[in-house]
Amino acid sequence: MFKINWKSKKFYITTSIAYVNSEPHIGFALESIQSDVLARYYRQQGYKVFFQTGTDEHGAKIQKAAEDNKKDTKDFVDELSFKFKGLKEALNLSWDNFARTSDQKVHWPVVWDIWEKLLKSGDLYKKKYGGYYCIGCEAFKTGKDIVDGKCMIHKKELEFIEEENWFFKLSKYTQEIEDLIKKDKLKIIPESKKNEILSLLKGGLEDVSFSRSKKSVQWGIPVLNDDTQVMYVWADALNNYISGYGGIGEWKKHPADVHMIGKDISRFHAALWPAMLLSAKLPLPKKIFIHGFVTSGGEKMSKSLGNIIDPYELVKKYGTDPVRYYLLREIPSYEDGDFSYEKFEERYNGDLANGLGNFAARVSTLASKEHMISGSISKEVERKINEIEKNAEEKIKEFKFNEALAIIWELIQFGDKYVNENKPWEKSLSLEEKNKILFDLISILNKVAVLLSPYLPQSADIISNAIKKNRRGFTVDKVQLLFPRIDNK
Repeated sequence: MFKINWKSKKFYITTSIAYVNSEPHIGFALESIQSDVLARYYRQQGYKVFFQTGTDEHGAKIQKAAEDNKKDTKDFVDELSFKFKGLKEALNLSWDNFARTSDQKVHWPVVWDIWEKLLKSGDLYKKKYGGYYCIGCEAFKTGKDIVDGKCMIHKKELEFIEEENWFFKLSKYTQEIEDLIKKDKLKIIPESKKNEILSLLKGGLEDVSFSRSKKSVQWGIPVLNDDTQVMYVWADALNNYISGYGGIGEWKKHPADVHMIGKDISRFHAALWPAMLLSAKLPLPKKIFIHGFVTSGGEKMSKSLGNIIDPYELVKKYGTDPVRYYLLREIPSYEDGDFSYEKFEERYNGDLANGLGNFAARVSTLASKEHMISGSISKEVERKINEIEKNAEEKIKEFKFNEALAIIWELIQFGDKYVNENKPWEKSLSLEEKNKILFDLISILNKVAVLLSPYLPQSADIISNAIKKNRRGFTVDKVQLLFPRIDNK
């Protein structure tokens, strides 16, 4: 078994928290599923895992979205947060806590506590400021972030805002953060995203507005001892990783092992968040994994383009495990990846129906006809299983989920070939020969289920439950067809 070199047997993983200005789409589903794979994997390895997700519920964009929908802002965020929370069942997620930034009992006190720590460090000050604000990013934009007067990410006209706000001395921490990232004390994965962050830091960070006037934004956490201001949404939201985890004391003992985030919010997590933690004299997360976008027709999904894919509808049509499989296998872990129904059904039929489903049904049907299958695994099969297990576990440690699945499918293909070459149904085989072949095949199928458990938990459970191991060997129940073929003719 591949060994993990952690000093502690704890593992804390977070997704970003979804911004509830619109309904869930498969971009957030991808991040949730990737995080769930890691959480399940480390539980499988014996770690005490804490897996957190949640919703980001404050700011001008949400205030405007509620107004546009003619709804009370609290009712609006409650409805959308409920839909994001419902992804737990739809996508079979195993998170332990769902954080909400509108939670005044759990979240707000931690946010105020961190604010006080930043004040004590001398890193908050008030000044008048004018700048171009992107409501989509909830951030002021400067320099190369502005293209033709528009936000580079959201492609929308920027709003000029002039206010007196609180500012955070982000610039003070540029060099320290750069050094930490270069030395991998704050590890950014993949390397390409690490280089992008270092390039950003090389140009120097600017102090960031840390509050908004209540005249323009009412929906947010009030600034302590200043009734004219509400906190900047990122000054509020990033603290969920502490508040939802049990507070500052727990974070001090064991900060996040991994933050899983999208590339559009990388600077907030790899620059602003570390600076806040340094200012508050708190430990930094160990790793930040930055994934790409799920595109549709080569373009980023957006309401305006009408290319949003609803994860609930996708699961309703194809099932949970097929959706998990497509997003993990088809979307490159380190880059953008495109979604199309045509590609989805190709993967479904080729990899799931003809691959995993067929192999599980084929082997379990042959084995179920025998009262007991006993013996020892052949050297060739044992060697292949160990090789696949080692390679797949190396890939999951590198967050290369698509490559890990490709490696596991090599074991399925090896098993299929083993069946075809050894033909356990042949009448000319002795009982001993037949038993030996079936023992090898059940050993392969059992290992496939174990390796797939973090990725396709429902299917893996069905296979594992069909294989009953005891001191004498295996008894096997027939696995019904897991993935009926999709026929569009």
